[in-house]
Amino acid sequence: MLAVDPGSGITTWLRSSGLEIVLLIIGAMLFGRLAAFIRDRVTSKIDAGFHSSDALVRTEAAKHRHALAQVVTWVVLTIVYVLVGMEVLQRLGFAVTGLVAPAAVLGAALGFGAQRIVQDILAGFFLITERQYGFGDVVQISVTGGSEAEGTVEDVTLRITTVRNSDGEVITVPNGQIVKVTNLSKDWARAAIDVPISAQADITKINEILHEVCTKAYQDPRLEPLLLDEPSVMGVEDLSLDEMNIRMVARTLPGKQFEVGRELRVRVAAALRKEGISETT
Repeated sequence: MLAVDPGSGITTWLRSSGLEIVLLIIGAMLFGRLAAFIRDRVTSKIDAGFHSSDALVRTEAAKHRHALAQVVTWVVLTIVYVLVGMEVLQRLGFAVTGLVAPAAVLGAALGFGAQRIVQDILAGFFLITERQYGFGDVVQISVTGGSEAEGTVEDVTLRITTVRNSDGEVITVPNGQIVKVTNLSKDWARAAIDVPISAQADITKINEILHEVCTKAYQDPRLEPLLLDEPSVMGVEDLSLDEMNIRMVARTLPGKQFEVGRELRVRVAAALRKEGISETT
């Protein structure tokens, strides 16, 4: 009897299509690593340019480039993996052209389940091309069902948006479920401070104190770079039998309205306390 070498079959397979399949898979993996490396280099360069500059706020162009780099990488890798998968199937003996009809039937069957994915991708495409928000923006997102997500955008792809809120929680929102987006850090922002005062207080004296707070805040070297102009006192915003609210507003750099608002509230409380006037609670 002739001895059969068990490794001869493997050797023959490798010499025919097996080696090509292995090389295709390895090539796809290496290409994925390369694409991820290039994406990380691009985003790191954008971040380094932001941190090394004198700018306090990331520009809209930088936000858009950051989001675009991530999306382009995701799309390119998806296309490459699909093409490699088709080539592997061909070398395994499957006729790709013969799979068109079954694929159409399977696609129709899966279409109902994939509607949400397609919706997410289409919504993500328009979110990015219209520059509604980008990496680093502070946003409020209203989602289908009435819930909301608020925080800083950490990642944007064609399918999902990832937001980290003030508690450090990461919220993942499918783009197709977004109903409304409020961008709190686009171009400029406004800090609104309501000062509750007793209805019997001297309104003229209160206005003088608040105007002085606004002037000193704009002259502060630490706070002035965050302000686009001097804060102003709008006047009485709300009035009841027991108290009234006096509103102050300040135009700030994008995303800096919260920091400016907290600082102005501290200054207002200190100024009123110094004059012997207490805010109502």
